[in-house]
Amino acid sequence: MLKEDVIQPSDSPWSSPVVLVKKKNGEWRFCVDYRRLNKITKKDVYPLPRIDDALDCLAGAKIFSMMDLKSGYWQIEVDEKDREKTAFVTSDGLYEFKVMPFGLCNAPATFERMMDTVLRGLKWNICLCYLDDIIVYAPNFQEHKRRLRKVLKCIQEAGLTLNFNKCSFGKKKLTILGHLVDEHGIYPDPQKTAAVTKFPVPENVSDVRSFLGLCSYYRRFIKNFTDIAKPLHELLKKMPSFHGEHRERNLS
Repeated sequence: MLKEDVIQPSDSPWSSPVVLVKKKNGEWRFCVDYRRLNKITKKDVYPLPRIDDALDCLAGAKIFSMMDLKSGYWQIEVDEKDREKTAFVTSDGLYEFKVMPFGLCNAPATFERMMDTVLRGLKWNICLCYLDDIIVYAPNFQEHKRRLRKVLKCIQEAGLTLNFNKCSFGKKKLTILGHLVDEHGIYPDPQKTAAVTKFPVPENVSDVRSFLGLCSYYRRFIKNFTDIAKPLHELLKKMPSFHGEHRERNLS
């Protein structure tokens, strides 16, 4: 990161610990634990798009492209006077970020505001943007090319860089925001639904909450989802009988 000009040596009075998070491919992701900093940070309430609203915009579209920004957060510079707050401890000393790192509580809102500014007048009309994912949609190929040029021009003028390996252009079927989308409609992603069927039997309230969150992501496809999930919601109540007959009945 030092060679990439992402961080710089620091003499900040602030410091946060580094944590390594294992990724699905077995590699390790470098993260900083900013929980103490986030606790005293004034929260930015700029909204992220609702996924349901975003998917509804795709109705009638037949051609799709999806673009991914390369290390999206790192394309936003941190104000010089605030860089010291991002400082983190390493075995080689103290460093601070020159660009926006992951882990800051206001990072998603800051990024979404930036993208809304870049794509002003285009979002919800010819494209969608959810953090670093940009989706262009159109009813036919010719119109899609016209819209794609507009969006790419805005990205270029803003000085942003795409990760070409994660971009898909002119597709009739695409996975968007965890859903399969084509001209016929929107469907759950089989890879995501497999995670539901393979979810281990919950052992505590936290497990039940996690399972409900996973299921709720596709509630739009499940008739009477609220009624079906009601027994599980009962388990979220702090009941001493969670481990026992009541638990087994509600989980069955």
